[in-house]
Amino acid sequence: MTERTDRTRLIAAATRRGRGRRPVGPPIERASTLLNDTPGAMRDESLGPVYGIEDLSAARELRDRLCDLEGATDAWLVPSGLAAVTVPLTALLRSGDEVLTTDALYGPSRRFLKRHMGARGVTTAFHDADASTGEVIAALTDRTRLLLIESPSSLTFEMLDVPALADACRARGVLTVMDNTWAAGLAFRPLAHGIDVSVQAVTKYVSGHSDLLMGSIAVADPVVGRPIAETLEDLGWRVSPDDAWLALRGIRTMPLRYQEQARSARIVADWLQARPEVADVLYPALPGTAGHALWARDYSGAASLFGVVMRGGDETAAHAFMSALDLFGLGYSWGGFESLITHETGQLAGRRSPPDLAGQLLRLHIGLEGPHDLIADLEDGLTAWRTALG
Repeated sequence: MTERTDRTRLIAAATRRGRGRRPVGPPIERASTLLNDTPGAMRDESLGPVYGIEDLSAARELRDRLCDLEGATDAWLVPSGLAAVTVPLTALLRSGDEVLTTDALYGPSRRFLKRHMGARGVTTAFHDADASTGEVIAALTDRTRLLLIESPSSLTFEMLDVPALADACRARGVLTVMDNTWAAGLAFRPLAHGIDVSVQAVTKYVSGHSDLLMGSIAVADPVVGRPIAETLEDLGWRVSPDDAWLALRGIRTMPLRYQEQARSARIVADWLQARPEVADVLYPALPGTAGHALWARDYSGAASLFGVVMRGGDETAAHAFMSALDLFGLGYSWGGFESLITHETGQLAGRRSPPDLAGQLLRLHIGLEGPHDLIADLEDGLTAWRTALG
């Protein structure tokens, strides 16, 4: 049998025969107490979960699908995308260890390393967002226990050579954790490229409908996974059965949504790149942009999220642009069906070395609306931008 595509595998599990008459989706089991027929069965884990804090039907099925998607031996669900990053860090790091990561790290992950892990004796070192592979490797020290990777990075979308970094870290006994939300486990599979722990915000593309919060953690090596599983057990974290069911529903259609939104994103990005008001479009899938060669080599697709650097301007002009839009929602997150826009210039100030951009930084998420309708909306935004600049 030929290798099945992602879109086929994510659906085929639901229709597999041999399990009797049943609904297409698993039941939503809302339960804290799970009853038994005999006293001897109460702690028999071979019969399934013994208490509701363990994953029930929908969550177990979602974990299986994520394992298949990620090429993992196990995957766990946590209450948010941020938790998907913080749990492995908590599980794998001890006092005296050092984390190396990008200066463009997602803000809440950066805050966790500084505030929570720093108070527990774990230090963090940052490499430049646009550092070369050699520069990242040179920044590893005898104390470096873990390399935390975002590629593309938050807000400015720099790319790293993940396979090369994974190889270098493995040779030095350094663990690797990669936030792979942008690729959603579809366009890039970190575990297949040597990464130890792949995490993503299920909130985004897996859910696809902006109606739940969840994260996932996947590993190929059970030895790496054991402290993660034990940490989750000790913390008592779980996701609700209703949210697990919704995310499972979302993952069935994710490949089609991801592909279609990327198609629209490319149309919009091409149009913006040609506009005189725009200095740069930060999108690795766009030819001629920074990181495009790495993206073309390693990725089979692209997210529908990118940055737009305006030519000059100020906060007033950026807000005028955003206020003139009708189809783009003003809100955080991405990966859902709707288009969104945020103003990100202020967040760059928190970096050790803020990038020298030509103007205001906006972030666009392209949803499932018609791309030419979105372009017409952005045209209105650019008119307001020019008016605000006088």
